[in-house]
Amino acid sequence: MRIAGRSFGRADARLMVLSAIAIAGCAAWMMLPWPSDAESQSGAAPTARFQLAQDTSGSNDAVEPTKATLASPAPSAVSADPSPPAATAAAPEIAAPETTVPAKPPIDGLKISSQSWRRGGLGSKAMMTFTLRNGNDYAVKDIEIACAFARRDGSHLTDRRRVLPDTVNMKSRKRYSGMLVGFVNVYANKAKCALVTASRT
Repeated sequence: MRIAGRSFGRADARLMVLSAIAIAGCAAWMMLPWPSDAESQSGAAPTARFQLAQDTSGSNDAVEPTKATLASPAPSAVSADPSPPAATAAAPEIAAPETTVPAKPPIDGLKISSQSWRRGGLGSKAMMTFTLRNGNDYAVKDIEIACAFARRDGSHLTDRRRVLPDTVNMKSRKRYSGMLVGFVNVYANKAKCALVTASRT
């Protein structure tokens, strides 16, 4: 009986020692510091970097074409050809249009000189005397003259016109004496004739 009692007593003592050790271990474990969020993230970062490195090392074939594409220079929009474009090429020389000088009218080569007048037919008709000069290189005909009559003080009275049916040769002159111009006012004292038009023969 003593032997049995001693064995039970020892078993209880061991159980109590084990219980005390377990309680002490739990208390020590609870007192250890827990890792913070930053430490957990920093701890996870190497894993992610390691995975990225693995992915990169395993996909060299896929990355190299992309690098080659980016490294290839883009085609230049501006041509490096120094030659000027066709639009700016020198335009062919355009011949200047020939300027034709208009021919002078026949009247420009005619001139009246040495003119005078007198009355005729009871003083109502004007008889003109003058010399007609033709400086043109051709003969002229159908020469029209206009004569203006005025009083002694210079005030205008009337005008008369007459067409000469004769032809005046080139570089020549012709004198008309006492040629009837028309009827005039009895108060007319002065007269002067001028050329109006002429035709080339």
